[in-house]
Amino acid sequence: MEKRTERRNHFLHTNVAGFMYWDGCEAFSKLEVGTKLELVRESDNRIDCDAVAIYYKDYKLGFIPGFKNEIFAKFLDMGHSDLFEVRVCRLCPEAHPEKQVYINIYIKRNEK
Repeated sequence: MEKRTERRNHFLHTNVAGFMYWDGCEAFSKLEVGTKLELVRESDNRIDCDAVAIYYKDYKLGFIPGFKNEIFAKFLDMGHSDLFEVRVCRLCPEAHPEKQVYINIYIKRNEK
């Protein structure tokens, strides 16, 4: 059997939820396909106890949608923030703000 050598594996494709409520509009012109983003756990979020925010630099773009965020919250709570790579995969400027930015989340290979 051949050993897999990919640097990362695709895990999730999703939109950025709440894009119009945070810094999304301000940051949109700075984003392009391939832009690296960061996941930030918001355990004190009053609306969703599993909230995981998506950031570009200091811009809060929104969140992983609530029905998809539990597994990410668990990994981030356990200190595995380095497990994920997040990239912009599609920009749709003419779409409703909730559908303007799509991301891919990858699981990175453990190189240790």
